[in-house]
Amino acid sequence: MAAGPKLDAATVLLQWATGGLLFCWITTRRREVGLGYGWLLRASYLAIAALAAFVGYRWATEPIRDAASIGVSAAAAVALLLSVVQRHVGVTGQQSEQYESTQTIGDRTGIERHLSSSDSEDKEFDPRWDLAAPVIGLVGLVAAGVGNGGNQLLETARILVGAAFLGSVTDAMLLGHWYLVQPGLRREPLVEQVSWLGRIWVLEVGLLLFPTGMWSVLSGAIDDGYGGMLGWFWAACAVTTIALVFVTRAALRERQYAAVMAATGLLYLAILTAFGTDVVARLVLAT
Repeated sequence: MAAGPKLDAATVLLQWATGGLLFCWITTRRREVGLGYGWLLRASYLAIAALAAFVGYRWATEPIRDAASIGVSAAAAVALLLSVVQRHVGVTGQQSEQYESTQTIGDRTGIERHLSSSDSEDKEFDPRWDLAAPVIGLVGLVAAGVGNGGNQLLETARILVGAAFLGSVTDAMLLGHWYLVQPGLRREPLVEQVSWLGRIWVLEVGLLLFPTGMWSVLSGAIDDGYGGMLGWFWAACAVTTIALVFVTRAALRERQYAAVMAATGLLYLAILTAFGTDVVARLVLAT
């Protein structure tokens, strides 16, 4: 019998929201991606965090985790509100990019378009507001790991790394779609997200293999209830995820714009395999 905690939908939802909002900040701190991307992520994850609180209070309550879920939702809502209120200031990097692009077109075609860089004295949205929600979520996830028994240090580490894993792959896919809205955006923000996903994969899989872990399932020491099928399904998800990371990085090295859309399609698949890597392992290892 495994020593891990029970698979809890409220914890998985809080992981997803916390990790997603953390990687929202990793992108917004660059001040290159348009405001709408941040609005999309904050609105999505505040809803997921609110759902985590509802599920927790309704079916499997854990007071600190559920309170943290409400806090994550509230903090994301505050950041969203502040960003909307300050939307007239825009984003410095995006404005510079548009200004330079317009000047280049004018130089090449002789067609003048009157677009000046922003000189507003108002301050733009401070991306550090996006850090509040992940910090609150961190508290709730630690409480979830400590409160479920077993090897508390190992399970807490699995939950925290899993949050980053699920958040990074989801945000990378959404960022890839954002290039349809902001086609002049440099590829560096997306490359950074994919690179983080590859690094976190190493920790994610390593922690899930660490005893008592998926090695025991693959060797037959732990019965998954399906003759070992779930163990091999997990292994396939893990291997496929890192393979998709490498293929996505290769696609992003191509100069054609279509390469970004190809990378986004690959990240769609990576979301499925990443969730399989994290959730299937926790399901099998649950007591």
